[in-house]
Amino acid sequence: MDFNVRKLATDAGIFFSRAVQFTEEKLGQAEKTELDTHFENLLSRADCTKNWTEKIYRQTEVLLQPNPGARIEEFLYEKLDRKVPPRPTNGEILGQFMLEAAKEFGPGTPYGSTLIKVGDCQRRLGGAEREFLQTSSISFLTPLHNFLEGDWRTISRERRLLENRRLDLDACKARLKKAKAAETKAASVPDFQETRPRNYVLSASASALWNEELDKAEHELRVAQTEFDGQAEVTRLLLEGISSTHVNHLLCLCEFVEAQAMYYSQCHKYMLELQRELGRWLCIRFHSCVQNDPTGEQVIPTDPSAFLPLNSASPLETDALQIEEVQPPASGTRKAKVLYDYDAADSSELSLLADELITVYTVPGMDSDWLIGERGNQKGNVPVTYLELLS
Repeated sequence: MDFNVRKLATDAGIFFSRAVQFTEEKLGQAEKTELDTHFENLLSRADCTKNWTEKIYRQTEVLLQPNPGARIEEFLYEKLDRKVPPRPTNGEILGQFMLEAAKEFGPGTPYGSTLIKVGDCQRRLGGAEREFLQTSSISFLTPLHNFLEGDWRTISRERRLLENRRLDLDACKARLKKAKAAETKAASVPDFQETRPRNYVLSASASALWNEELDKAEHELRVAQTEFDGQAEVTRLLLEGISSTHVNHLLCLCEFVEAQAMYYSQCHKYMLELQRELGRWLCIRFHSCVQNDPTGEQVIPTDPSAFLPLNSASPLETDALQIEEVQPPASGTRKAKVLYDYDAADSSELSLLADELITVYTVPGMDSDWLIGERGNQKGNVPVTYLELLS
């Protein structure tokens, strides 16, 4: 118990000495040991790295999980050192709702069958999102979190220790300065006319005491200087390691970009497959083509002309446009890229394959929703909604 009391008293004395030194420095009444320029640059770079890493980490969390309630839940599970329970993505939930709705409406109806197709695509999109979130969390968020909670805390602890060592060093310098001033004053020659012989003995005794105090202050200064130099070297090595941290974060950033690119590529692939599967349903006002039979059930008309773009005339009904007689204009032809597969409804139309290039043009009197398309020696009407006109 006696040891603890003495240690507590010693620690309190050290704390008080540091507080006095810090206060006097702020008031401009004490000298402060300055760090070299290179060390100051390392400190500034470390602070900048910490601040921006924290901002990037927080915003990436928002990107991956926009729901603040879910982020708080994940934070609590992390603090409790428990595994976060699996949570379905919004795409998976939407897909499940669509599939359940399709069962209610009937999978054989046009709306029900389309719900099944779109719902299955949404579930696949949700699965891709889940995989992206997991990959990004492991390859990008975790290294940033480890730096903030591990490396940076170590650097901060060593920096605080270095600051304490500096305060101790400057306090020792101040004590040594005071001891030298007192020793010089005590060693001064007394006035023989006004001083009694007894004061010679007192003066000599005081001079000896101040010499002893001076030796003690010099010893404490040497010890404080050694501790400060050692701590400065440790802190310097940790700060120089920030360069390795940047390299590591660069690699993690590249992995994050790869995961993001793969995720968007998968989403694009799934949506293209859905578009091609739905075909003309995405480009034509389908409800204008749907009819009701006497029982009230929706049926799709079998007449191909019912699927033409809205307000367009069927090529079968347009006597003025005979494909065999149409000649390409001298100027005004353009190249077009086919967006989706298209099956010709009759001999006046031209079947199309996605991603192929054809030559298109229009003729006077032709409906604006159609163009004349040519592929080699083949010619026919093609819908504009299936094409991307190239300059």
